[in-house]
Amino acid sequence: MSKAQQRLSQVQSHLASSEADIPRGRESILSKSPDDIVVTCALRTPFTKGGKGGLKDTPAADLLVHAFKSLLARSKIDPFLVEDIAVGSVLPPGGGATEFRAAALVAGFPESTAVKSLNRQCSSGLQACVDVANAIRSGMIDIGIGSGVESMSSQYGPGAVTEFSELLDSHPEAKNCKVPMGVLSEQMAKDRSISRKDQDAFAASSYQKALKAQQEGKFDAEIAPLKNVKFVDPKTDEERMISVNKDDGIRDGITAESLGKIKPAFARDGSIHAGNASQITDGAAAVLLMKRSTAESLGQSIVGKFVSSSIVGVAPLLMGIGPWKAIPVALEKAGISKDDVDVFEINEAFASQCLWCVRELGIDEKKVNPNGGAIAFGHPLVSKSLFLLLWTTHRAAPRDLGAAFPLNPSELPNCSKTYIEEEMLTWESLKGCTGARQIATLFYELGRTGKKIGVTSMCVGTGMGMAAVFVKE
Repeated sequence: MSKAQQRLSQVQSHLASSEADIPRGRESILSKSPDDIVVTCALRTPFTKGGKGGLKDTPAADLLVHAFKSLLARSKIDPFLVEDIAVGSVLPPGGGATEFRAAALVAGFPESTAVKSLNRQCSSGLQACVDVANAIRSGMIDIGIGSGVESMSSQYGPGAVTEFSELLDSHPEAKNCKVPMGVLSEQMAKDRSISRKDQDAFAASSYQKALKAQQEGKFDAEIAPLKNVKFVDPKTDEERMISVNKDDGIRDGITAESLGKIKPAFARDGSIHAGNASQITDGAAAVLLMKRSTAESLGQSIVGKFVSSSIVGVAPLLMGIGPWKAIPVALEKAGISKDDVDVFEINEAFASQCLWCVRELGIDEKKVNPNGGAIAFGHPLVSKSLFLLLWTTHRAAPRDLGAAFPLNPSELPNCSKTYIEEEMLTWESLKGCTGARQIATLFYELGRTGKKIGVTSMCVGTGMGMAAVFVKE
């Protein structure tokens, strides 16, 4: 063998040995590195019912101030070290850029801390956290905050979704982007054979799990209570100051049988209704991120680490299948399979789409939303027209759940046909805070149960899906 061949053989031997030493799969993402992007604090406000709950009179920017102040207090991070803050939100005029920058200043961040707002609809909160993680990974910043906020009570309205131009309306697939989510979810439930009975059972389970978790205090650690909150009684107009320390959308006594009595919201023979769709909610959440080496040098307690994420597109009319497509991509990027995951936080926009995704992916339902989901305690934010219609018709009950309007305008006798048709064209189910909330909920659940790997995911309006993989420290 020539010297060249011998050298080549040695190199091949070294490479083979090195590859064998590289951890794979679950072992790989459980290992620690100074360059890991870690979370050192994650929290949220209570989630309260839009238009009726304890935070209905609190502006979105004020909710954000509270989340930021609470994050600084809990983490004890020096605000001068935070270089950038990303805020996911959907409805604020101008994207919320001005008031969110102001909120950061009020919370105690210096003028040197930059702030941006972003809107990827339902996944805005998760996208904010991923954007910050990627900025840290690239070296653009060292420390940042990903957050999300929505005030459905104060910021829904006709201006939330712009009118389509003739050019957009002339393209069949583009035009589908404005089909109401409830309408397309109703059709998906029929096409994919997700029965009303199964949807109601899934929704009832969400309520029951959330109620049990709340009674056992499982949400207490992730929630930053608010004191001296202005509240105007919707019945008497009496103004008083209250404390808000828990989610107020969680209900006792919800069963599949009780949900079975609610009339369908989108079609006379439909299956989607007030009780098996996500609630209208106000709230905020925030997540502090940095490299492991930075956290250790600052003495920050590490909650867990960000591993991978995915964003995918699907047909606009199949918006609800987003998690089904996004989760496998995030898992592949992390080098693991669904069986390696201990807990899945999959947003419950509608019981129909969440249940279909779980079944199609072959995920053990016991691993999914072990403490309930958006059906039980909310998904800030749901829609601009949804709540308007709830208050002008008696067809969707109970009013303060995540109900929506029937597919046929003639089924809404208390609204004008023109008004309903206009609202149906512009209605969109939009949420800005959920992704950041899921991260907080996920880490606390993994910590309580001694488990390690978690996945968050959600469908996204106009036909997308997002997912991310995290590891508990």
